[in-house]
Amino acid sequence: MGKPIRYILATLAAFMIMTVGYLWLTFASPFGYNPPDNLPVIEEHATYPVFVYGTLTKPWVRWLVMGRSGDVELAELPGFRKDDLDIQADNGASVNGQLIIVNADEFRALDRYERLGIRYERIEVRLQDGRSAWVYRLLKTE
Repeated sequence: MGKPIRYILATLAAFMIMTVGYLWLTFASPFGYNPPDNLPVIEEHATYPVFVYGTLTKPWVRWLVMGRSGDVELAELPGFRKDDLDIQADNGASVNGQLIIVNADEFRALDRYERLGIRYERIEVRLQDGRSAWVYRLLKTE
């Protein structure tokens, strides 16, 4: 094998390692995230309904974040409109998304991914069908 081919293969391998490292740091790593002390308690043996409307609607993102893509159900959140990576209160609007049911470890992984308390807040909302679910909203910066 010639030197140019080895150089290309080494470059591709380094790129792949860097990509995997970046994805791990972004989606799964506890490094760089120190949750605030005032976060709500997550009960170990409970399950939690979470309404997702952005990147978490993609199965591969959920798999990277939680370790599984999980089952999803189409859901609608009335009284909000989607605004880029956030939702804003808007009485006449609604946001289409998905409902996922997660366990305590998966809920903590979602909190870590969303950088709960630092970038996003988690609020409880009522879906169109009357069920309650958690949703992540960008924290307001003023």
